[in-house]
Amino acid sequence: MSTPIPYPFNDFHGIELAPEYASALSASELTRVKLPQGEPAWLVTRYEDARLVLSDRRFSRAEAADRDAPRAMPRTAGGIVMMDPPELTRIRNLVTKAFTTRQVERLRPHVRRLAGELIDAMEAAGRPADLVRDFALPIPMSVICELLGVPVEDQPKFKGWNDSLLSTGAGTAEQTRRNLGELSQYILGLIAKRRAEPGEDLMSALIEARDVDDRLTEIEMVQLCIAILIAGYEATASQIPNFVVALLDHPEQFARLRADPDLMPGAVEELLRFVPLASSAMFPHYALEDVQVGGTLVRKGEPVFVSIGAANRDGQRFDEPQRLDLDRDARAHLAFGHGMHHCIGSSLARVELTEAMRVLVTRLPGLRIDGDIEWKTATFFRGPRRMPVTW
Repeated sequence: MSTPIPYPFNDFHGIELAPEYASALSASELTRVKLPQGEPAWLVTRYEDARLVLSDRRFSRAEAADRDAPRAMPRTAGGIVMMDPPELTRIRNLVTKAFTTRQVERLRPHVRRLAGELIDAMEAAGRPADLVRDFALPIPMSVICELLGVPVEDQPKFKGWNDSLLSTGAGTAEQTRRNLGELSQYILGLIAKRRAEPGEDLMSALIEARDVDDRLTEIEMVQLCIAILIAGYEATASQIPNFVVALLDHPEQFARLRADPDLMPGAVEELLRFVPLASSAMFPHYALEDVQVGGTLVRKGEPVFVSIGAANRDGQRFDEPQRLDLDRDARAHLAFGHGMHHCIGSSLARVELTEAMRVLVTRLPGLRIDGDIEWKTATFFRGPRRMPVTW
């Protein structure tokens, strides 16, 4: 067996895919990697191999709870993202009802209006603006807090907890437990309020599933809300400025969107494929039996990571994968995962990204960088922490 090489590969200062992934994509076998913590693992980079590992029930995420799981963060994730069927299926079926096309489309006018109001405020305050603080962060935070019934004045607390839980820095396990405990207690408080005064939000629907049909435990409710917060907020908030960076690096593509904003839905799919959001593969999948993955026989008990960013740049699936091409039909990308762990909120993320980017290109057609971008470091989702812009 080959000697594991250090992982993660990606740099935090930019949105490029690390060159080590190109070597892994061209190799005949899987790449053996060693993360900062835990045992060595196999790294999957090719598209078809990624689909196999993400959907095949011979691979388990739940198994990581009993292992020295490889990880880039100080702790192993928990909750729904680390469940296997049938528990995973039961909970997904409940939550999916809150993310139907009708429910998501109901939020589109809210996102469009909010994006417009944020541009109004940027123009009123004058140039330059911070695209992250003034635009990218408020949109998904507002939507997620509306889904969970979080008061506006409590949104800064959510951001602090979210940043802590996604950090790959050297925070202590005690700090992590404290932050997770504070967030859990806050969510329990929201649950109590919604029990007393039900609404039309996701929280009320989850409470009904818990109290009326007894299909959800209190702990599962809290874990679900935390997963929705992290996935629904940080990823979208990171991708909005990442998409702008990618388009500014490809001015001819940006010009096409300015000329025809109706291209935006397809452009978002291609940008989701093109931009490698994650600093590394995140979730270990343990083989429950020997499984052939590409040119490698993964033995029972061995962990496998899937690099979504690399799979989306696989030339066996996408022609000229290193090129941003808004004419490409990129809907087969794996940015939202695949199989049993496909992102439940993907339709909502598409609405947020499409409406936010449409407002940007129509209201600020001269948008450009005005100063140095400050990039986030030591976190799972890559992207600007501060992005000065003018127009």
